Amino acid sequence: MRSDLRELALGTLFPGFIGSFEPPDWVVRLAAEGLGGVVLFGRNVDPRRGDLGVAELTGQLRAARPDLLVAIDEEGGDVTRLDAAQGSSLPGNAALGVIDDVALTQRVAAELGVRLRTCGIDVNFAPVADVDADERNPVIGVRAFGPDTELAARHVGAWVLGQQGQGVAAAAKHFPGHGGTEEDSHLTTPVLRDSLEQVRRHALPPFRSAIKAGVKVVMTAHIVVPDVDPDSPATLSREIITGLLREELGFDGVVITDGLDMHAISRTIGHAEAGVRALQAGVDALCVGGDTVEPGRVEQMAEAIVDAVESGRLSRDRLTEAADRVRALAQWCRNADQARDSLPAASIAAKQAVRAHGEVTLTAPPLVLELWDGPSVAAGDVPWGVGALLAAKLPGTEVVRLTTDDSDVSRVLADHPDRRVVMCVRDARRLPWQVRAVQAARAERPDLVVVDHGIGTPSNVLGEHYVLAYGASRVTAEAACRLMVD
Repeated sequence: MRSDLRELALGTLFPGFIGSFEPPDWVVRLAAEGLGGVVLFGRNVDPRRGDLGVAELTGQLRAARPDLLVAIDEEGGDVTRLDAAQGSSLPGNAALGVIDDVALTQRVAAELGVRLRTCGIDVNFAPVADVDADERNPVIGVRAFGPDTELAARHVGAWVLGQQGQGVAAAAKHFPGHGGTEEDSHLTTPVLRDSLEQVRRHALPPFRSAIKAGVKVVMTAHIVVPDVDPDSPATLSREIITGLLREELGFDGVVITDGLDMHAISRTIGHAEAGVRALQAGVDALCVGGDTVEPGRVEQMAEAIVDAVESGRLSRDRLTEAADRVRALAQWCRNADQARDSLPAASIAAKQAVRAHGEVTLTAPPLVLELWDGPSVAAGDVPWGVGALLAAKLPGTEVVRLTTDDSDVSRVLADHPDRRVVMCVRDARRLPWQVRAVQAARAERPDLVVVDHGIGTPSNVLGEHYVLAYGASRVTAEAACRLMVD
């Protein structure tokens, strides 16, 4: 009896693993015992071997159990795992939203789906269905399709259709909507202070669109919505998961948590208790993918789930339902039509999204100032900016990285008195030090070119000569570079 419960409990768990391009022994062992899936991160992608190495890794994982699900967080734009070493080959959602061509969004998602399937990946934690509703939000921003609810809904549905048409399950996130918060759930427990009616009107339509498109997975947010459930974050809230998502929106697929290692969970009630409470709330799959994952923690979570069933806290029927949904998803992935679409939609989208204003053409090697504020936890430390690309096209280009602790713009400009200056910014709308740096540079060099890799930078900061890249993906940086040099 207890061994049966352990197999069911393992079937709900999706851990990552650290420091290896091959599956460690404990992952292989747990996979054979019934593990639901694994989550790959940039740390598991060998930059020397790229997609081929990932395909070999997923093949090794499935040798342990053929129906093991392999998931990844490959949004494109700022959040990439496959391209973590060089920056994403896809434009991000903000760029696609600016173009507002749903057919193109579907093609981009299909193009990604082909690549993911070739790598042996079953589930992609995309699209972001959050609406960029609060410019102070530190974790969504360019990851969303935009601040307009209906626009976001159109593109979320298109993304689901494109990706799932290639046999890769999509995961709309972060339910019921993380875009209207002011904090990052990787670091704390954000609060969405909208009323339930405001949530229904502004945050839920993209999720409705995803469900209408047949999305297979919905990922929860570790945010509190007091007007719905003042006591628990959405991940642990029966009112939100069963009430809103299941009953009101009619979703009957797999509900997966955002990473339980995030501080909103791991530094409050902890992984094991969170796993039990999430299952009680109506969640089916427990993502434990971050840097805190280890075999002992996964075993602890499985043990806590078994204990909860035996003590009566969690019904066996609820646990069985969760594990069955995960198995059904694995079966869909094995049977899905894997048609191929090789249209170069990513490059087309990047070219359409990136916009120039004023005179941005460079005729000589410039001085490029890249303003770095450190990566978000969601995106990780992925290369961005146009400095390296301009240096390749215009040999002699000088690239200087400035941070909030070392942002003496006047000193750097004085060292390069005869060069035109290009300044790369990201998240300037919420980082006053970047605004000050741009204004200081423009005061000394009126022909300054600002390359904005974020969204929402005020026009008085951008000035007269600027390029809007709508995200930090490699492909949009390449398009921005072409506008300035080609």
